[in-house]
Amino acid sequence: MLGEQGPERAVERLRSIAESYGADGSAILPTFEIIATIASAGPGADGDYSSMTDREVIRPWIETAAANGVYVVLDLQPGRSTFLSQARYYEEFLRLPHVGLALDPEWRLKPDEVHLEQIGTVDAAEINQVVDWLASIVREEDLPQKLLIVHQFRISMITNREQIETPPELAVLIHMDGQGSLSAKYNTWNLLTGLADADRFYWGWKNFYDEDSPMANPEQVLARSPNIVFVSFQ
Repeated sequence: MLGEQGPERAVERLRSIAESYGADGSAILPTFEIIATIASAGPGADGDYSSMTDREVIRPWIETAAANGVYVVLDLQPGRSTFLSQARYYEEFLRLPHVGLALDPEWRLKPDEVHLEQIGTVDAAEINQVVDWLASIVREEDLPQKLLIVHQFRISMITNREQIETPPELAVLIHMDGQGSLSAKYNTWNLLTGLADADRFYWGWKNFYDEDSPMANPEQVLARSPNIVFVSFQ
């Protein structure tokens, strides 16, 4: 959705969507989720099956967000690279108080894998490398708690999920980003939130305009348990 208009118009569009989620009395923080590194069909020059977006392309969105009270989440689809190595490329942005990070295991490949032939996976150990690094930035810069999202729509996408660290510097959130019918999404939601470690994390939900049938409305999203604190649209 962000690619359909420039940053200023995107702020207007975002606010119109966010207004409908205020029914539960929670404060609303509009957010740009920017896919900063994009899974690619080919290996590329570095062989990692991931395309890095140049910092100067992202910078206007970071600056517009700051000027309008909008949060930013930089999303990583690393292919055969690692989440930490890609996150380091955007470190200057992550040292700002209004920029968080998202890790998408669907696009984390093993050395012999390519995209769309299987669902990717990541172990808690690799996630914790990012957790430790990002938490240290929060401490060094004396920042407010920073959002760290980990996408998941299958249990197999995150191995040893119960071992993911949740330090006070970070709000670690599992984002249920599956698509399809509402019944299928509810089943996925119940499966992921029914695991023994679910109460260690914040929780998020993703709406797909074209792939969901129908797309959940705000009342249906806000009725989920545990409480959903992050809602995204694609």
